[in-house]
Amino acid sequence: MPRISLTDVVDIISKSGTPKATKVSQIKYRQSYSPQTDFCKALREGIVSVHQNSHSKKELYEILKFLTDEKKIKNYPKAIQGYEKWWGKKNIAWSAPFSSNYSFQGIDIGINPELGLVIEGEPFLIKLYLKDEPLQKLRIDIVLALMVIALSGGAVADCKMAVLDVRNGKLFCSSNDSLSQAKLMKMVNAELAYVSAL
Repeated sequence: MPRISLTDVVDIISKSGTPKATKVSQIKYRQSYSPQTDFCKALREGIVSVHQNSHSKKELYEILKFLTDEKKIKNYPKAIQGYEKWWGKKNIAWSAPFSSNYSFQGIDIGINPELGLVIEGEPFLIKLYLKDEPLQKLRIDIVLALMVIALSGGAVADCKMAVLDVRNGKLFCSSNDSLSQAKLMKMVNAELAYVSAL
């Protein structure tokens, strides 16, 4: 089984029956990652660059200047507007993120937050959600649970794990509810056992 992404895990968990088995098969046999087919690559890298270089939020629109793909030209502005709305008047500083893995039954899940930010003095590791589809609570909870498990040990004290729904400008943070966290991880592990068995 290849290393899978957080998105893969969430997609598998949110499906049932035949669609779940089909999704697992697609993940197992897909081609390796190619930057040319990554629709959101320029957007992610542009957001990261703005923060790394301490630019203002208006610099986000520079991302659009280099686009030639009609779908990106149509879709990126809404994401940038959502990100700009979330940023608002917050005092934000860059703090380099790091990645880690969560492993269970021979399956490695890559946990790669795109952003490490200090927002109003509080440290955050943030995973960007850039899709147009509505972000469901279960998806948020799974991503946050995996981030907490995989990243907390290497993060600075009191670092918050978060998912940012970029298009809607909403930040979802992990809670300190260890009981809910344990239940979510049992569910994740059961799903990974299923994936491993296929």
